[in-house]
Amino acid sequence: MKIAIAQLNYHIGHFEQNLAKMLRATEEAKAQGADIVVFGELASTGYPARDFLEFDDFIAKSDALVQELAEAAQGIAIVLGAPSRNPVPEGKDLYNSAYFLADGKILHRQHKALLPTYDIFDEYRYFEPATEFKLVEYKGYKIALSICEDIWNVGNENPLYTICPLDEQFKQSPDFILNLSASPFSFSQAQERLAIIKENVQRYKLPFFYVNHVGAQTEIIFDGGSAVFSPNAELFEELPYFEECIKTFDLKSVRLGQTPKAQTKEKMQLIEDALILGIRDYFGKLGLKKAIFGLSGGIDSAVVAVLAAKALGPQNVRCLLMPSQFSSQHSIQDARQLAQNLNIQYDTIFIEDIYKAYQKELAPIFAGTNFDLAEENLQARARGMLLMAVSNKFGNILLNTSNKSEAAVGYGTLYGDMAGGLSIIGDLYKTEVFELAHFMNMEGELIPENIISKPPSAELRPDQFDSDSLPDYNILDQILFQYIERRQGPKEIIQQGFDAQLVRRVLKMVNRNEFKRAQTPPTLRISRKAFGMGRRMPIVGRYLN
Repeated sequence: MKIAIAQLNYHIGHFEQNLAKMLRATEEAKAQGADIVVFGELASTGYPARDFLEFDDFIAKSDALVQELAEAAQGIAIVLGAPSRNPVPEGKDLYNSAYFLADGKILHRQHKALLPTYDIFDEYRYFEPATEFKLVEYKGYKIALSICEDIWNVGNENPLYTICPLDEQFKQSPDFILNLSASPFSFSQAQERLAIIKENVQRYKLPFFYVNHVGAQTEIIFDGGSAVFSPNAELFEELPYFEECIKTFDLKSVRLGQTPKAQTKEKMQLIEDALILGIRDYFGKLGLKKAIFGLSGGIDSAVVAVLAAKALGPQNVRCLLMPSQFSSQHSIQDARQLAQNLNIQYDTIFIEDIYKAYQKELAPIFAGTNFDLAEENLQARARGMLLMAVSNKFGNILLNTSNKSEAAVGYGTLYGDMAGGLSIIGDLYKTEVFELAHFMNMEGELIPENIISKPPSAELRPDQFDSDSLPDYNILDQILFQYIERRQGPKEIIQQGFDAQLVRRVLKMVNRNEFKRAQTPPTLRISRKAFGMGRRMPIVGRYLN
């Protein structure tokens, strides 16, 4: 028995493309001598299809795709994830199913039982959980089909669930396990994923074939990393990250084991590759080509510039340098040098006259007031206006360059530097942005060293530095991490040794700026808890206020 893993990049709702990819992969698997080719969870529709799943026509197109694949299942079995209709009036209209196709027909379906409804997942909104667990028999082998979350309740120890699907299937003596997944990327997920598969294999002592998606669906990124485990619970092979791959494994060899072939898991390399894929797929799947952003001479826009140039090609990246009377000369020089290093187009527009024109028109209204955030934000909004003007004129999509620390505490201007079609580093804390910049320069100075070494500043008033209004980022980011990722309250964070007054101040800033984050572009997700669909907070809540 030979099993092919098809790790593919699907496009949500693009049924023709998804079908063509799976048919090509099936032919490639045949050429490799495979008896079975396995695709990922909800491969027919792409994941997550969200409320498209509520359209009957959408499900009909998925059904038609499955039928065409069934007809192609001649001389090879095809396993894929797709929604299936629930024939019972009670319950949800759909199941999240694994189809086993062979000899031109649907031989078996196994539905998903454990439906994650946390963070970015909302499957119970659409699907009915499985209550029956049967094996499929093919060519003399009994096969356990499982879907993603169904392996994350080993021994029924996960408090979110009350059943362990593989325990039920194991009672029927399967020969090996196939798991169809859509497991989103975070920089720690790859190691955790392997650990949970290992736990399953230790429990069942069966060969285990795990198939994951690759590619980005707006803010959610899938890294691939499909894996095969031998019955001794040792990794047999882990497929590449962030690229499509079709590889066939001999069941006999998997049972015997070999020296593990694992992928490297260096945090910054994973993050850089994930963000590049996120940008590339956002543009490619929307039929877009060119990007624009403001290049300030600061660390955030510098990192975005490198990522955009690598993702889209320098010829498709444009930036505007928009210095004001408060901009330092070295910032202008640093921005120019970076653009030249990357060979990307840049234009310089001095905004002092625009800013003064705004001040003149507002003078009667602002009379008797002092220079404050209003005047500072005028500059950011002037820059946003110029960027959007060029975006409209030439079709360049504006990239947002705000980081997670700034987004958390509201250190940004609505309709100014918070504008954009996609937030590139909005899930990277400021300290991680610096870490990524250093990583990018390991093989040569792409980002001028002065950009990395100088104190961060928005340069919206004379001699301004971020530290004037924010704690040191090394401290701020630790507090933010405890509150956002670990969901620790003020008492728990203070007990860790942080200054009580500072903790309360920071957490209030986070909560009070939820209204800003509700108006920002989708953010490429690289952590376990990103702003956006995975973190749902009330705007008018009173907690900590």
